[in-house]
Amino acid sequence: MRSTHRGPIDHARAAPNRPVRPSSSAIRTCEVHVKTVFSTENVHPRDRFDFWHDAARKDVVDHESTPGCRDTFQARLRAGTVGAIGLVSFQNSDMSVTHTRRHIAHGNADELLICRQFGGRIALEQDGRHVVLGAGDITLIDPALPYEGRFSEASDILLLKVPRQLMEARLGKTREMTARAITPSTAENSLLSASLAMLPHHTGDLSSAAEALLEPHLLDLITLAVGRTMAQDRVRTSRSRSLVRVELRAVVEAHLADRTLDAGSVASAAGVSVRYANAVLADENTSIVQLIQARRLARCRQALEDPRQRGRTVSEIAFGWGFSDMTHFGRRFKAAYGVLPSAYRRRVGQ
Repeated sequence: MRSTHRGPIDHARAAPNRPVRPSSSAIRTCEVHVKTVFSTENVHPRDRFDFWHDAARKDVVDHESTPGCRDTFQARLRAGTVGAIGLVSFQNSDMSVTHTRRHIAHGNADELLICRQFGGRIALEQDGRHVVLGAGDITLIDPALPYEGRFSEASDILLLKVPRQLMEARLGKTREMTARAITPSTAENSLLSASLAMLPHHTGDLSSAAEALLEPHLLDLITLAVGRTMAQDRVRTSRSRSLVRVELRAVVEAHLADRTLDAGSVASAAGVSVRYANAVLADENTSIVQLIQARRLARCRQALEDPRQRGRTVSEIAFGWGFSDMTHFGRRFKAAYGVLPSAYRRRVGQ
């Protein structure tokens, strides 16, 4: 999925039959700087869909699909990366897709899909929930669960293939969060949608340093948007324990650098008692205090691995992420990663 391509990729030229014609706004947004993996442009009409299907099963996710019209089907698929996040942009004629347990058994369960629609529409169903995405809308899909989808003509979508571990570190278990519409109707959701809209413009031009900075910010924006969307659904469903976990994690992530952050302030911000918050987090074998410590340690580890932060002392990094006692920090870091922070930095440098 990695690409060093630097130039823009143009859309498919008009074909004699029924071409994919994204809207003008989609064209402006999706002139991506990533590698073209596949295009039906120079493929014989009888082979277009089968060739596309093979490419999509390999580079997107394994599935079965049926075109609205095999003879006039057209599609284009591009791919790139931002840090550990894979990017897949594709435009296609109308079709239906099915992802079954058979596909799951042979697929990659270590990724989650963040879908951002640019043009056309897509209807998705997963875990008993239905969502229809229009331009600007976002949803989360889990390839470890079955799903079905129906793409409209001239569908244009960007997928982020996010390592499950990175998402669940922020959100907890995500099963109840899939197939929910994240519409750009709030400030948080609009910010995420706009960020993803700009992302393809710049992917190929970003330095590795910029990618390293961008990756966690994208994940934090996704966490915030998913949490807010789950909160809005409270008017229709009971406030589930998974929603509380999302809100607790979002509060912790947003305030890690605050040295006064404690269990009481986190629970209060999430609108629950400390006792209930810890009971909810106990489902994942943690507590508010343990969660704060684990996330601070993870941020410190990332900083110690970052060659651009070699000019910062270990104590600067620890204080910057909310630790106030270096002895305590060193002891906790060693318990988590098996080595003292200074030794960890030396080992990474080597």
